Amino acid sequence: MSWPVASDDLATLGEKIVAGSAGALSGCSVAFGELSLMSSAGRIVEALTYLRDSPELRLHQLIDIAGVDYPDRARRFEVVYHLLSHAKNLRARVKIETDEDTPVPTVTGVHPCADWYEREAFDMYGIFFDGHPDLRRILTDYGFHGHPLRKDFPMTGYVELRYDDELKRVVYEPVKAVEWRSWDFLSPWEGAERVPLPGDEKSEGAK
Repeated sequence: MSWPVASDDLATLGEKIVAGSAGALSGCSVAFGELSLMSSAGRIVEALTYLRDSPELRLHQLIDIAGVDYPDRARRFEVVYHLLSHAKNLRARVKIETDEDTPVPTVTGVHPCADWYEREAFDMYGIFFDGHPDLRRILTDYGFHGHPLRKDFPMTGYVELRYDDELKRVVYEPVKAVEWRSWDFLSPWEGAERVPLPGDEKSEGAK
């Protein structure tokens, strides 16, 4: 199957994948020219193994694992696995749902590169991955509180840090009022005063 694939062909392929997954995949949809497959947390390892090992798919490469936050849902998080088949020139994503307390089985045994992707999802969203070999923060520091990409996390954060000259170390303090900051939303070029340049007089004379 060549790329790009028509939506009807992708939908047919998705239904075929679901039918052959022995229940590891529960549904499919097509959006923006890409195939999305639905699974459950308890069967995600089985689903990704099937997609990797199927001779017709060969979705061998895990490109990314993304978190999505829906705070109003009981299972507020979606974990989205983005897959690529170089052999079949095909992309697919697999979606599962979980909540703040229910861990998702790690897929590092299927795709070793999931190690850092799962750490990022844990750091940014607080999604737990059961069986991960080293589940700790990867982008924020180890003393950081909260998860910055949750939609209920404040834009300013909870603390700010600075280097204390007396203590000779970085210290954390509660975020102070920000009224003094200038939120003009201008880029450096838009906010810069026009400085005359040599040769400008020629354009003035042409007018």
